[in-house]
Amino acid sequence: MALALNVFKTVTGIVSTSPTIIYTAPVGYTGVSLLAQVANVSASSEDVTLVHRRSSTDTRMLKDYPVSGNDTVSLFSGKLFLESGDKLVLSGSNGTNLEYVVSILETLN
Repeated sequence: MALALNVFKTVTGIVSTSPTIIYTAPVGYTGVSLLAQVANVSASSEDVTLVHRRSSTDTRMLKDYPVSGNDTVSLFSGKLFLESGDKLVLSGSNGTNLEYVVSILETLN
């Protein structure tokens, strides 16, 4: 069976206080992250950290970035290309108040 040329995905969840893999680009595909946002649903400020992981190398894209109470932030501007096996890792200062949404286009290599 042939693989799909393009697959759109939306990944959502609650940010954990420990670094958590929220997306892994599948084998044979390049993931193109079109949007990544975190909403703080509490009244107090919280922090978020975003990491791009390739093999055993972590590159911090945001570290302890403040998200004001009752506000939303974009985790990066533009698009982020993720090669097969690349991961997005997210963590925050609170395990209940930060919610994320990531929109991804997986395109066949």
